[in-house]
Amino acid sequence: MGDEAETVSAEAESASDAEGESAAGSVAGGIFLSRMFGLLRERAVAYFFGVGAHADVLQVAFKSPNLLQNLLGEGTISAAFIPIYSRLLDEDRPAAAGRFAGAIFGLLLAAAGGVALLGVVFAEPIVTVLAPGFLDDAARVAAGDLPFNRFDLAVRAVRLIFPMAGVLVLSAWALGVLNSHRQFFVPYVAPTLWNAVIIATLFGGGYVLAGTPGAPDALSSDALTQLLLVACVGAFGGGLLQFGVQLPFVVREMEGFSLSLSTRVEGVREALSAFGPVVASRGVAQLSAYLDLFLASWLAVGALSALRYAQLLYMLPISLFGMSVAASELPELSRLTQEKVAAFSARLRRSLRQIAFLTVPTVVGYLAFGVLLVGALFRTGQFQAASTWLVAIVLGGYSLGILATTFSRLLQNAFYAIGDTTTPAWIAVLRVTVSTLVAVPAMFWLDTIGLERVVGPLSGDALFLGALGLSLGATVGAWVEVAALRHWLRGPLPDARIPWGPVGRMLGLALVSLGPGAAAWGLLPSWHVLLVAPLVVAAYAAAYLGAAWGLGVGEIEAWTRRFFG
Repeated sequence: MGDEAETVSAEAESASDAEGESAAGSVAGGIFLSRMFGLLRERAVAYFFGVGAHADVLQVAFKSPNLLQNLLGEGTISAAFIPIYSRLLDEDRPAAAGRFAGAIFGLLLAAAGGVALLGVVFAEPIVTVLAPGFLDDAARVAAGDLPFNRFDLAVRAVRLIFPMAGVLVLSAWALGVLNSHRQFFVPYVAPTLWNAVIIATLFGGGYVLAGTPGAPDALSSDALTQLLLVACVGAFGGGLLQFGVQLPFVVREMEGFSLSLSTRVEGVREALSAFGPVVASRGVAQLSAYLDLFLASWLAVGALSALRYAQLLYMLPISLFGMSVAASELPELSRLTQEKVAAFSARLRRSLRQIAFLTVPTVVGYLAFGVLLVGALFRTGQFQAASTWLVAIVLGGYSLGILATTFSRLLQNAFYAIGDTTTPAWIAVLRVTVSTLVAVPAMFWLDTIGLERVVGPLSGDALFLGALGLSLGATVGAWVEVAALRHWLRGPLPDARIPWGPVGRMLGLALVSLGPGAAAWGLLPSWHVLLVAPLVVAAYAAAYLGAAWGLGVGEIEAWTRRFFG
């Protein structure tokens, strides 16, 4: 009888593993499409605005509503909503799950709508807090150092874009519902629509303002200002589409949905008790992002926009390889009982190895081929050689912390799955503190160093390296965070170790695999960057994956199952 029970348990765990791997493939596929459109969006931004004053304003405008979106969005939903909703479904109580989801939706709608309205009303103090360095722009415009006042334009842009955050919070609720029903692709591909609308408004607006979408030099500073505001309106419209496309799937999956604001619905008070620490944790994470804005606003013109482009590439592997695994594992980990600690720890270790398998070569590739990649993605229109070098250098600073950040996403979800939302919040405070202590002196010192001192003479406006200090600070903080998460996870999960041995072997394999990519780059010096970059990346990736396959690295088979079933 005992052997039979163990066999059933093993079969159940195997089925859960298969579901998790398939789910991660769906998440990664959806995120990949969304991120590809995100890269196209940033290429359009680079085409019209480059690295300069307008791009700095756009960074502040797009970041301003992120506080609401991230405090009440996907991260909070993952920690406070999905475990309870999944548990109710697992108990075969769909009506109770529907009532719970309806109450959470009502509370989110009220909170997000109210805060979005406040954001529109108080746009000026918001910009004052986020980018105090812009307050001196009036004097700089009068002196002829700047073509326009970035502060005034940022206030106008924030008023247009802030309501978008409320819509995206509701989109995160839909994502939580669909994830709990093991529907992953649609909610993670939905942001593609948001990106597509912004791209369309940029080129449509460029056509209207200049008579052609193919000549950014034909746009005056005033025309670029109008185009920036058009992009903000497009972002709000894209948010509506992102939410709307998920609704039919939510309606199909959910039973017993009942919209309410009641906290007496089963599960709501439990969720709200988890919301507090998670919101605090997310708030600390957002504080880190806003500190970047706050600090970068005091640096030379172009620092904010350089961070914007570098952070997009920095987040790409974190989203594709870290979030795809972490998001798909949370419902499965939440379903494991306390008696299955060993299975929980084994699943966590396996997921960490799978994250590292693709994250490690990405880090090595960014450090080795960063200039080539940035040039291929963004060098167009107003974004030229100096911008390419600055963004690549800042990306190098961020790259050193990518592995730590991806590991942290999964370790945080492990805490959430066992019902601990407080510990990750305190550790996030530690990370932000360390990041800031490292970044502030580094950025002001590096902002005295011109880009030309490092890479040689370049055309265009002078750029400085201050943004590199911020990326290095983020890297140090990320490694402190992952070390602290692992330390505090030893109590409930003593066997949940970080697989440093396999990580070291993956690093060695990635370094050896640089050869074919470097050779391809060296043999094609006169080819256009849009042709060279794909060939270099393909040679590097083929060498790494081929060697891993030949050596029998198990993670390559796991990722194959995730994507191809």
